[in-house]
Amino acid sequence: MKQLLIFVMLSLVLQVKAQNGYDWQKDIPYYPASVKQDAYQQSQCRLDIYYPKNKRNTTTIIWFHGGGLKAGKKEIPEALMNKGYIIIGVGYRFSPRVKAPQYIEDAAAAVAWAFQHIEQYGGSASRIVLSGHSAGGYLDLMLTLNKKYLRHYNIDADSILGIVPFSPQCITHFTVREEQGITPLQPRIDSLAPLYHVRKARPAILLITGDREQELYGRYEENAYLLRMLKLTGNTQVQLYELQGYDHGGMAQPAFPLLLREVKRLSGN
Repeated sequence: MKQLLIFVMLSLVLQVKAQNGYDWQKDIPYYPASVKQDAYQQSQCRLDIYYPKNKRNTTTIIWFHGGGLKAGKKEIPEALMNKGYIIIGVGYRFSPRVKAPQYIEDAAAAVAWAFQHIEQYGGSASRIVLSGHSAGGYLDLMLTLNKKYLRHYNIDADSILGIVPFSPQCITHFTVREEQGITPLQPRIDSLAPLYHVRKARPAILLITGDREQELYGRYEENAYLLRMLKLTGNTQVQLYELQGYDHGGMAQPAFPLLLREVKRLSGN
């Protein structure tokens, strides 16, 4: 009964927000109809879109949830609502039911959907920012630095306006390593690591982590090394913020204002 009441109250809150100059569309399948899918892919590979009414050329934030590539659900973070932006929350498949790189391919398909359809919602394909927490941040980096995933849809990753990953894994993700029989404390940098694909990239990159002493494993240090390598390869629009006093899970809330400030800067308003 308590869970039902919470669900009803949340639904009412969302309805009020939707009426306040915004609309929703939920559970949109993002893979092309031509792609043969099993029941699991059909259920997971969907997105929600929250968008301001009667606006044009609006910046879009695509949000990938966390969960270690093993769990979670698509979401529109409340901290991003009612801020004048289009927000897309993406669902994707999980390990061990699928293995790398299938969840990265899911993320690419969702971004491709946005490029192809965002104008219908008042957005612009030239104003798309990727963000997400933890595993979601890892997906941001993989799509941006390894251009092959979006190239599959004839999209240049350098056409992304910017990325703001929250506490992303920069070496090979620990779940990917687990699939390979490697323990979480044994680092690896292979083709499934963002660091493996360091290059001079056009999108602005804002890396955000929690406190280095409270973060998951060596997450701050991974990001600091990625920052250094990106700078050495000629990237000038790259920064790293360490949110002192916040652990891996808690760093998301103070990171949202930094995301919104970066999106405002990139949007030029």
